[in-house]
Amino acid sequence: MANTMLLVLDMINDLIHEDGPNGKKGYGPILERRKVIDNAALAISKARAVGVPVGYVRVGFSPDYREVAANSALFNGAKKAGLFKLGTWGTEVHPRLAPQPKDYDIIKHRVSPFYATRLEVILSTLNITRLVLFGVSTTGAVLSAAKDGHDRDFDITILDDCSAAATDEQHKATLEMVSRFATITTAADIVFP
Repeated sequence: MANTMLLVLDMINDLIHEDGPNGKKGYGPILERRKVIDNAALAISKARAVGVPVGYVRVGFSPDYREVAANSALFNGAKKAGLFKLGTWGTEVHPRLAPQPKDYDIIKHRVSPFYATRLEVILSTLNITRLVLFGVSTTGAVLSAAKDGHDRDFDITILDDCSAAATDEQHKATLEMVSRFATITTAADIVFP
């Protein structure tokens, strides 16, 4: 059976914590209604129970945002709002999904978890051929990871109920699009080797 890694994408306090900037608005209501954090905790516990490695991918920048390109509308918006500063509570993983010592921490400065990160080295070292992934947002990190992973010849599985976009319509449309090259399932139904 394929060597698998579970990738947890951008499940950080700035994006998903109840007390964070998106907690009462933004992703907060969708995450709560869809029980995304509960489902994500289930998926992580299932992976750990059978020894599947877990990688946490976190978007983050230096306090002066030196990694943000001048023409990046997305990340200049985050800079203006003071989001995604490494070393702060905002870029820590939500406490209910907290990493453990053997987990992998991958910092990214762009949407894709593959771009200019150590992810590929980790995957190669572990002989990973299958990526099971989820996160926020479906239209950003999840889509990018699925496409970039597929193009690097990984077998891709996305956990629908552990991911969210700004709207249910965007989430559904993105998963429909990626279903051409990724398996879509749920935390309850995922089978890890």
